[in-house]
Amino acid sequence: MQLGDITPLIIEYKYWILLPLSFAEGPIVAFIAGTLSAAGYFNIYLLGIFFLVRDLVVDLGCYYLGHFGGKWPWVQRLLARMGVTQDHLDDVSALWNKHPAKTMFFSKLSYGVAAGFIVVAGMVNMRLRSFLLYGLLITLMHYGVLLVVGYFFGQSFGGQITTIIERVPYIIGAASLFFIAYYFFKRYSKRKLEAMEKQEEISGNK
Repeated sequence: MQLGDITPLIIEYKYWILLPLSFAEGPIVAFIAGTLSAAGYFNIYLLGIFFLVRDLVVDLGCYYLGHFGGKWPWVQRLLARMGVTQDHLDDVSALWNKHPAKTMFFSKLSYGVAAGFIVVAGMVNMRLRSFLLYGLLITLMHYGVLLVVGYFFGQSFGGQITTIIERVPYIIGAASLFFIAYYFFKRYSKRKLEAMEKQEEISGNK
């Protein structure tokens, strides 16, 4: 789904469309909603609460899936599809035990592997209090930045809904540049996570 497709949906349905769209394109939806909040279309504080609760529910779902169903064959297959195969499951488990904050940071911001790594956190019985604390802090940082950048972006277009709608092509162009940079950061996070995992594998073989 493209930015040009998402924006009209959010403008038309407001809060009702945020939930389904956020599961498909969470960061993009947060940025656009933040932009529209500059025109009073959304309450930016309610948006912050929404994305915080949404991420918390998803993270807890993944955590408990690993905690209670980590040995189930279909969960193992699901993890393999997410990039966490049996061959390096021990390394990922060691990362959660030794570097929980760093692992949470890079896994939640990595491209395509976040859910798999969080499932493993439940499998290794990471302390739930620590899991929630790290997850909440990283979510606040992640979506806080997206919402605030989107808000100031909307302000730069005058903070008027009519102006923002009229200049949607410009908004899409500028937002696309922002998300290209965001994409490369997520790729960097994934490479960093892979490097941590490789280092753990080397340490385990010594």
